[in-house]
Amino acid sequence: MKGAAEPNAQILRGARFREAKQVVWLLASLLLALLCLLVIIWVSPGVSAVTNASNPDSAKANMPVLDYSKFSHSSPREHADLMGRENCVSCHRRSDASTEPRFPLHKDCTGCHLVQFTAANSSSSVNPICTVCHKPEGLNSPNAPLKTFPRLISFAAEFDHAQHLKGIESARPGKGCAACHVPANRGVAETIPARLNAHRVCYECHSPGQAASKTSSCGSCHRLGGYSPTSMGSRAYRVGFSHADHGLRERLTCDRCHDVRRRGLPQARQVSSIAPVQHLSNSRAQNCIACHNGQRAFGESANFTDCNRCHKGPGFRMGE
Repeated sequence: MKGAAEPNAQILRGARFREAKQVVWLLASLLLALLCLLVIIWVSPGVSAVTNASNPDSAKANMPVLDYSKFSHSSPREHADLMGRENCVSCHRRSDASTEPRFPLHKDCTGCHLVQFTAANSSSSVNPICTVCHKPEGLNSPNAPLKTFPRLISFAAEFDHAQHLKGIESARPGKGCAACHVPANRGVAETIPARLNAHRVCYECHSPGQAASKTSSCGSCHRLGGYSPTSMGSRAYRVGFSHADHGLRERLTCDRCHDVRRRGLPQARQVSSIAPVQHLSNSRAQNCIACHNGQRAFGESANFTDCNRCHKGPGFRMGE
C-alpha cells in the first residue's frame, strides 16, 4: 500500500506545480499587457506630433481656424506677447507733426503675417486680413480706403500728479499746474487733458529733445485696460465759483485749495477736493471760510446766511 501511495503523491504534486506555473504565466501576461497599454498612452501625443509633422495637411486640419478679419491686442498669444510697454514701437510710431499715433504700415504686419497676406483665397475676392484696416469696397485700388475706427477704449492712461509736481526736477513742468490745466467755460473751470488733447499736452515735455524725452514711448503712459477720463462736472462748478476769480490777481495759487497727495494713488484720489471742508474752519485743511470771512472777501456787510450767495446751480436745493 505504501509503495502504491508514493506514485499518487508524486502525480498530485506535479499537477499542483503545473497549475501554479499556469497562474504565474497568466499574471505575467496580464502585467505585460498593462505595461504595454501604459506605454501606448504615454507615447501617443509624441506619435501624434510626429504624424502631424510628417503630414502637414493633417496638422492643418487639427489647428483652430483663426479669424484674420478682426484684430485684437490681447489675442492670439503672439499679440499678447507684444503688449509689453517697451514693445509698442514694434507696430506703432509717433508722428512729430501730429498728436494722433500712426497706424501700423504694411511691413509691420507682413513681418508676421506674410502667409495670410499672400495666400490664395478661393472663397472670397477680398483677403480677410486686409479688411482689418481697409474697407472691402475699393480694396484693390492703389489707395484703398481706410475704415473709420471708433475711439480706442482698450488702453488705460496713467498719470501721477505727485511724480510731476513733487518728483525730480526734470519731471516738473515749468508752469506747474498751468502747464496742463487751462481755463475753460469762460474761466469757471479748468481743462482736464483727455484723448488727443492729452497727447498734445504731454508731447510738450515728452518728445525728443525735451526735458522728459526718456519717457516718450507709448508704454510710458499706456497699458492694456479700460480708461475713463476725469469729468469736468465737479461739485465746485455747481456753485457760484469760478477759477478765474481765484487766481494770481487774488494772490492765490492752485495749492491754496488743492493738495497733491503721495505718489501711486488711483486717479480720483491724487488731488484733494476742497468740497468736504469748504464750510468749516480747519487750520489743517484749505477751505472757503478762511478767505470768505467777511473781512478778506465779500466785505464786512456780507450776509453769510444767504446760501444763494454761492450756490447758484439749477440743481441746488436747500437742505442738501
